[in-house]
Amino acid sequence: MSTAGPVDVPAAFAAAYGAHGADEGRWIGELPRLAAEFLERWSLRPDGPAAHGMASLVLPVRRPGGSPAVLRLQQVRPETAGVAAGLRAWRGDGAVLLLDHDEASGTQLLERLDAARPLSAVADDDTALELLAALAARLTAVPAPPGLRRLGDIAAAMLAEAPRAAPSLADPDERRLLRDCAASVGALLDEPGDRLLHWDLHDGNVLGGEREPWLVIDPEPLAGDPGFELLPAIDQRWDAVLAGADAGRTVLRRFDLLTDALGLDRARAAGWTLGRVLQNALWDVEDGRTALEPTQVAIATTLLRHRSG
Repeated sequence: MSTAGPVDVPAAFAAAYGAHGADEGRWIGELPRLAAEFLERWSLRPDGPAAHGMASLVLPVRRPGGSPAVLRLQQVRPETAGVAAGLRAWRGDGAVLLLDHDEASGTQLLERLDAARPLSAVADDDTALELLAALAARLTAVPAPPGLRRLGDIAAAMLAEAPRAAPSLADPDERRLLRDCAASVGALLDEPGDRLLHWDLHDGNVLGGEREPWLVIDPEPLAGDPGFELLPAIDQRWDAVLAGADAGRTVLRRFDLLTDALGLDRARAAGWTLGRVLQNALWDVEDGRTALEPTQVAIATTLLRHRSG
């Protein structure tokens, strides 16, 4: 499957993203026209083949003065509606610079980073995690701007859904784990936090740059407690974790490194990390699954045991 036009949409992206539903399919069909519109509007010229992530098309371009940039086309969804506000609040401090933005379509013009140099390519796990933690500390030091999704609202919705979701899990231990995660979130609901969170901060969403050695990309911003930010970094490179002697020890080492770097209270951070496990579990149940991801079970079990030990 390929979408023809002034800008070619990679067939793999068109097939994978368009399969999600009718709205996504229509958006894929509009991408060549949309790309051509913003190339003309912002006086850009293509500067290489299009690339893509899971939910966006990225086109390398040159601006009128010749400087490199990327045109990023992404369907507007609740979780991406605050991208421009988040990037503006960070002002390029640890994050990619937003050069221009169209609110109606969600189209972004961004500083160009080195897609061939992701932080995930750094071989040493501790080094990569320390670099990621330092970026996370800088990003979460910024207060969330008005109008973003709020962790308090997300957490309240999860707590309302958890009792209905738990019976769908086949394993009684997993049902108990889901309820334990919900109880952890319930204990923190009155203080959901007000920091600017990336939400999907892992080593695949950090690229090499020229302004700084490493810069964060692809936020799905929300306002909340930085403890809700840790899980993607804890479960990155999980195959390597499983190859080690003690996955639980690795989870705790990563958790301790992150909480130290961000200056977090460990009990609160553990509770909000369990909240992320709960969020993933609820999505799994919504998708019809009757078992939790083993990675999530391992992390939640470790943190619950550590917190009570």
